[in-house]
Amino acid sequence: MSVLLFLAAALSVVVTTSIVYILVSESWSFFATIPLWTFLTDTQWTPVFAEPRYGILPLLTATLWSAGIALVIAIPLGTILAVYLSEYARPAVRETIKPMLELLVAVPTVVYGYFALLFLTPLFKQFVPGLAGFNLLVPGIVLGIMTLPYIVSISEDAMRAVPGALREGAYALGMTRFQTAMRVIIPGAFSGITAAYVLGMSRAVGETMILAIAAGQNPNLTSDPREGAATITAYIVQMSMGDLPHGSLAYQTIFAAGLTLFVMTLVFNIIGFFLRRRFREVY
Repeated sequence: MSVLLFLAAALSVVVTTSIVYILVSESWSFFATIPLWTFLTDTQWTPVFAEPRYGILPLLTATLWSAGIALVIAIPLGTILAVYLSEYARPAVRETIKPMLELLVAVPTVVYGYFALLFLTPLFKQFVPGLAGFNLLVPGIVLGIMTLPYIVSISEDAMRAVPGALREGAYALGMTRFQTAMRVIIPGAFSGITAAYVLGMSRAVGETMILAIAAGQNPNLTSDPREGAATITAYIVQMSMGDLPHGSLAYQTIFAAGLTLFVMTLVFNIIGFFLRRRFREVY
């Protein structure tokens, strides 16, 4: 039984190692031809044009814009909802709201994409001047709504896991319910809350269909989220459905872009790890 459990635990390590191996091995030939500095600093991404350019900045900027907008919405709202469900809501209210939020996870991302493109974008055009038909703003907002259940669910579970004795001690010292939540519950559940934030960031960065449908598929280096631009995941989908010759430089850009996305997610997880460690040192 111990061997079986070890193999089950090792499966995730094997899968992750295999993914890293495929990404690195397929990207090796690409970076042997295109310098890493050019890949990171060139401002144009046209790998299938007659005069190809291989700068990941347009895709990277669009990915960070959409994920940033999503997190600006999901993290504050998710934390507030988690505090409400954990500390304020009656059991009947909690058992009603939380399943309804978690049902949002079951909605296909294609539905979210067309909801952003066909409903929210025309609606936002009435209030946001200069908003293009394909843009990063509206898909980012929808992506934040889609990410919200992950942050709420994990954060609320972490807050409810804080021992009740800490709450009772805070009330005995004269703290209000809000002060208890801010000064006792959130610090006590910080490890789980950080995990929720990291999961939300990874989910936002790795989302595909919402951005492929509503943000456009044209690599565009822009600082204005009202404009459309292709993200890394949208580019991967676009090229994977094409007829690129296997082993060509244009084909290898798929894996180079995927490796960039993997490194971004890894950085987010490392930041979350150091935040948890710093928190434990402070408190």
